Amino acid sequence: MQRNSGKTFKAIVIGVSTGGVTALKKLLGGLPTDFPLPILVVSHISPDSDDGLAVLLDTLCSIHVKEANEGELIMPGTVYLAPANYHLLLERDSTIAFSIDSPVNFARPSVDVLFESAADVYNKTLIGILLTGAGNDGSKGMLKIKNRGGTVIVQDPVDAEMDSMPKSALQLLKADYVVCLKNIPELLHNIVEGKL
Repeated sequence: MQRNSGKTFKAIVIGVSTGGVTALKKLLGGLPTDFPLPILVVSHISPDSDDGLAVLLDTLCSIHVKEANEGELIMPGTVYLAPANYHLLLERDSTIAFSIDSPVNFARPSVDVLFESAADVYNKTLIGILLTGAGNDGSKGMLKIKNRGGTVIVQDPVDAEMDSMPKSALQLLKADYVVCLKNIPELLHNIVEGKL
């Protein structure tokens, strides 16, 4: 277990695929309104999806959830979901950028694209979380976060609706924490508060 005492974090990135709606409800639903960090999320969704997932999650969660807008500055206590058919990236000035480059790991938005761009910006002050999903999207991004000194959390594959994404990441790197979904909100609180 990595001890984070004294470490300041600036952002969280989350990647999820199959089983994502349920997983995000549980994780984001466990965070308080005043959660101090911005959270960026890539969920594999249909190319013709609207902002329905963001609207649903915002209704169910205390923390504010919205679909990301290109060029907006990320703010504490807000969750930004990648829109359908666009890669979500983070710029060095902490603003959001979109890309219509080719799918990565058969996905657009791709978890790896978000994770790698955020790792370039935040290095050791970034927390990466990989949840349930099919395929291996997010593994390389998690490795980059880890290599840049960030903290990586992987949902326990046994706990995941679809274990391919968590398993793929754990084959590539040693996660700081491998935990059940229900324990991630409390874990985040303890990490951010410097209790771990």
